[in-house]
Amino acid sequence: MKLLIASDIHGSAYYCRALLAAWDREQPDRALLLGDILYHGPRNDLPRDYAPKEVSALLNERRERILCVRGNCEAEVDQMMLSFPALADYAWVYADGVSMFATHGHIYNTGNLPPLCKGDILLHGHTHLPAWETHEAYRYFNPGSVSIPKGQTEHSYMILENGRFIWKTLSGDIYHQERA
Repeated sequence: MKLLIASDIHGSAYYCRALLAAWDREQPDRALLLGDILYHGPRNDLPRDYAPKEVSALLNERRERILCVRGNCEAEVDQMMLSFPALADYAWVYADGVSMFATHGHIYNTGNLPPLCKGDILLHGHTHLPAWETHEAYRYFNPGSVSIPKGQTEHSYMILENGRFIWKTLSGDIYHQERA
C-alpha cells in the first residue's frame, strides 16, 4: 500500500491544491491527514489563499481515500464541513508491515508517548517541522507542514511505500528519505 501523509493545511486553498497535485503525481492508495485541516489557529498568520470552505470542498471530493485525525485547531463545526471522519484524537494505522500511531501531536508526542511496542512508529504533525528520529523502542516521524512550515523548512508531505518513508516538497523533490 502506498500512503501519502500530510499535516497542517490550515485552510490554505493554495497549498491544498498543491498537495492534491502531489497526490495526483504520487497516486497513493490513501492519504493520511494528521490534523489542522481548515482553521489557521490564533498563533499562526493567515496562510496563502486562506479559504476553509474551498479546502473542505477539495478534500471532500476524495473523501473515500482519506484517513484523518483531529488537530488542535479542529472543532465539531469543522466536521460539519468535512464528509470524512476528522475528530479522532489518534488512529493505529498498519501499512506495508509498519505499525503507526498516527496523531496530531498536541496530546501524544515524544514528550508524552502513547503506549507503543518496540518497533512501532509515532507519527504526528503539529510542530510544522519535518522529523525522522530513531529511539530505542520506537521511531518518530513528522511530515512537516503543508501550508505553514517552520524553521526554514519546505512545504512538505511524506510517502510510505514498500515500508520506506520519503519526505518530499510539494513540488515533488525529495527532501529526505529513509535508507533501505
